[in-house]
Amino acid sequence: MTASLFTSAALAATLAAAMAAPLAAHAQAQQGAEGPWLVRVRAVSLNSANRDSTGLNLAINDRVIPEVDVSYFFTPEWAAELVLTYPQKHDITASGARIGTLKHLPPTLTAQYHYNALGAFRPYVGAGLNYTRFSGVSFAPAIVAALQPSISKDSVGFAVQVGFDYQVAENVYLNVDLKKVQIRTDIKSFGAKVGELKVDPTLFGVGIGYRF
Repeated sequence: MTASLFTSAALAATLAAAMAAPLAAHAQAQQGAEGPWLVRVRAVSLNSANRDSTGLNLAINDRVIPEVDVSYFFTPEWAAELVLTYPQKHDITASGARIGTLKHLPPTLTAQYHYNALGAFRPYVGAGLNYTRFSGVSFAPAIVAALQPSISKDSVGFAVQVGFDYQVAENVYLNVDLKKVQIRTDIKSFGAKVGELKVDPTLFGVGIGYRF
């Protein structure tokens, strides 16, 4: 995650905290009883780092994807979040030219700490693991004939996040979330490894959640 992105997120969180403080008493009166489950739906902008060591300048395209996450609160502050979506299709490019497609399914599990002393505004940080399964890999016939390319189908890596929930009604929250996820795959030609593609996307999501 770039330093400027972290800086922007930190400034946004600081500003939101300052705005939320006068509303804390009002929000406390509105909150009522809350259950341990929080389900969110988000629209997520996926922006890949695309660092490639093969010399072919391999990359996958950026896109906006749908996301559903389920959180369980063990205490008012500590929660576990499972992020889910369906397999997402991407173009594979080499130096900007499209050479194929793939799908990836990237569930992510994080442990989170939520700071609840600001009433309606509830920032959090999290860290955990991502598992990505690549499928539906297809290369152009000319690429297949020349290189017989393939990729590793599984990736396990770390994930970190920062975000906040803002209560807009009883048990209903606006959510803003920023993640950095480690997703990498070996690139092979005729069965021999020739390099690694580090997708390592940054994901910025906005959505709505319901607590029960």
